[in-house]
Amino acid sequence: MTVFRGTFLDTPQNPFTGGALRVDTDAAVLVEDGVITARGPYADIRRAHPAEQVVDLTGGLVLPGFVDTHVHFPQIRAVGGMGMPLLEWLDKYALPEEAKMADAGYAAGVAGEFVQGLAAAGTTSALVFGAHFASAVDTLFTAASQVGLRITSGLVVSDRLLRPDLLTTPAQAHTESLALASRWHGVGRNRYAVTPRFSLSCTDDLLAACHTVLEEIPGALFTSHLNENDAEIAAVAELFGGSDYVSTYERHGLVDRRSIFAHNVHPTDVELKVLAESGATVAHCPTSNAVLGSGLFPLGRHLDHGVRVALGSDVGAGTGFSLLKEGLQAYFCQQLLGDRGHPLTAAHLLHLATTAGAEALGLSAEVGDLSVGKRFDAQLLRPAEGSPLAVGITHAADAEDVLARVFTLGTPADVRAVWIDGQLLQVDDDSPLEV
Repeated sequence: MTVFRGTFLDTPQNPFTGGALRVDTDAAVLVEDGVITARGPYADIRRAHPAEQVVDLTGGLVLPGFVDTHVHFPQIRAVGGMGMPLLEWLDKYALPEEAKMADAGYAAGVAGEFVQGLAAAGTTSALVFGAHFASAVDTLFTAASQVGLRITSGLVVSDRLLRPDLLTTPAQAHTESLALASRWHGVGRNRYAVTPRFSLSCTDDLLAACHTVLEEIPGALFTSHLNENDAEIAAVAELFGGSDYVSTYERHGLVDRRSIFAHNVHPTDVELKVLAESGATVAHCPTSNAVLGSGLFPLGRHLDHGVRVALGSDVGAGTGFSLLKEGLQAYFCQQLLGDRGHPLTAAHLLHLATTAGAEALGLSAEVGDLSVGKRFDAQLLRPAEGSPLAVGITHAADAEDVLARVFTLGTPADVRAVWIDGQLLQVDDDSPLEV
């Protein structure tokens, strides 16, 4: 057993429904076999467990590990492409990188960079858009397992409109997906996600095959893109006889509690009703939406309809792995919407980056906050002395103000340690993240 001492901030109660930020100062959690078995004032925990090792995290803030609900493994080297909307950006930046995943050595290099980037940003769980090549997805799962991340991912499938080297067939998609799932689903911390790129690049036959795969892998998730860009939406409607975007998935049984859809910047009320009734989640990717000029996310409309929302970094249209940055951009977005926006506090942002993501990925019984019974997936933020964040924290009025400054000024450089199941992560062969 290990006693972790510090200041702990989390959101076990949803701030969108009246919950408040939970703050415990000079507190401790007792971790046994990766699970939090006690939480309370440090003096009380220490008195009850005088012989256990103490890890002193005072002088920093302990947050739950972040949960990224939408990020692209093959696109890390495409970050920074500017000046064009979604479909043009895909053709110039993203899809050429996706094609390089056919090279096993190239894919291995990207996979290493990818998992290290997530861990260094305090992300401990992620729903990852994999690659169009099964060998590259194997490489991703291998790299994630070596670091210890909780990764849900799968083969990305398309059978039209993309460059030819990224296309498959329904039969091949079915065969390769099941083979990948047999190797990785439920093995260690890995899980499988059925992943059509978007219905724009998928025929009805391929989407039907995706449903078959989803039903044949108990516990698998489903993820794709939705209503990101006006031109994309119009093209989908044309291909599917005027159908709305959600219906292209719903007709194949792909919209339910297992489903996480990225973006949904331009939904209709009918689509929002379907998403809410099905229990599906929308991954809000604010920096990507801004970079590609996709639009301002209508969070209020989602909440009014009862649609579940979490955060995604959407690397590589997104501008990095940090969900601190995504949270801040989400705040900006709602401010810019004025009366149509939903005002956000720092507690809302932490919820979107942790507990909401855990709920979306079906992991809320295990991670998302630092309550007794949860796994100790956590991160220590300790800014360098004299840095703007350190100065800001010193002058903060209260814990909510501290957290607001963390989201405003924090970067991965402020993440000094990351744990999964109580184990300090090693992000490369030589340099573990250290307290």
